Amino acid sequence: MSTFSAPKGTYDLIPPESATFLAVREALSGPLKRAGYGYVETPGFESVELFSRGVGESTDIVTKEMYTLTTKGGDELALRPEGTASVLRAALENNLHRLGNLPVKLWYSGSYYRYERPQAGRYRHFSQVGAEAIGAEDPALDAELIILAVDAYRSLGLRDFRLLLNSLGDKECRPVYRAALQDFLRALDLDEDTRRRVEINPLRVLDDKRDAVQKQLADAPMMRDHLCEACKAYHEQVRELLTAAGVEFENDPRLVRGLDYYTRTTFEFVHDGLGSQSAVGGGGRYDGLSEMIGGPELPSVGWALGVDRTVLALRAEGVELELPAATQVFAVPLGEEARRVLFAAVTELRRAGFATDFAFGGKGLKNAMKSANRSGARYAVVAGERDLADGVVQLKDLESGEQTPVALEAIVAELRERLA
Repeated sequence: MSTFSAPKGTYDLIPPESATFLAVREALSGPLKRAGYGYVETPGFESVELFSRGVGESTDIVTKEMYTLTTKGGDELALRPEGTASVLRAALENNLHRLGNLPVKLWYSGSYYRYERPQAGRYRHFSQVGAEAIGAEDPALDAELIILAVDAYRSLGLRDFRLLLNSLGDKECRPVYRAALQDFLRALDLDEDTRRRVEINPLRVLDDKRDAVQKQLADAPMMRDHLCEACKAYHEQVRELLTAAGVEFENDPRLVRGLDYYTRTTFEFVHDGLGSQSAVGGGGRYDGLSEMIGGPELPSVGWALGVDRTVLALRAEGVELELPAATQVFAVPLGEEARRVLFAAVTELRRAGFATDFAFGGKGLKNAMKSANRSGARYAVVAGERDLADGVVQLKDLESGEQTPVALEAIVAELRERLA
């Protein structure tokens, strides 16, 4: 047994469970591909400053949860704790916004890292599928992304998720609300760290999960009461488009999400079957982020959906995904000549599109057939010296036990007919 184990707060993704994760990633990205989003992949680490500027100095992610390192050359780097800042950086660096086709629509999938207290549904290494629409301010774009996420969840068979929706205003009305909220918070009994947060970004206090803080926030001013007319109209259009598309949502005036860059539309998907870590995904509009990281004005919107938590949500609802068979055909040779012939047949079957495996290691018939059954294959192709002399192989249905001789050169056509 190995003396090493996976680091605390992480886990290994191995077969057969890994097949479910792959299917979830494919389902979450499927609607994006059909809506014109192109794939982007960024490095697993970036400049610390990219996240401190973009995600926000007052967030737990930056102050407590980032994995940071100093290179031999003295560069301060961080393992990426989220995807938006990295994707926007890549779009700016590669001048995608200057190609004349805005918005730039991108999707991505990858691993992210946060030094959090591990518990069910919260890991230090986790996987997300994300999407960003960069360079356009349009309520239809906000609605599009929300609808694509809803359609992705529904395609997996999820039903018991809820969509929470809010508006955080813009640079016109948010400062007025910020001042009102700060006045309110300064009068509360808060610890020193929280008081510092009040001065840096008071909206972060609304997201504090501690009961002692939440009890004092009952009468806190709400952003919805301070929205300017333009933001009210924008938010109403988003809601109308969602309603017309059959998307149900709950207005949540306290929803601020965990990142500092959000403006206007903010949303979160929650699943009540997951306990305290109920968020399965979320996002919103971030019209000022490009300027925060040194780029031009580029109003944008995006989301990230957690693969790990989506899998947990599926389990909570008892949803079993229909996964393609890892192995459809298993070849069992009896003797050296059969090994050579069937190995060539396995290659031919794979090239024809069949998931095919082989009895490696010179196993006898009994052990080889056990391996065939364990593989989950529907059919076994068995051949010995007498079969080869007759120019046939034995095709055995592992469900019914029925065995039929088939001409060796006809095995591809026979399996194509049976597995169609």
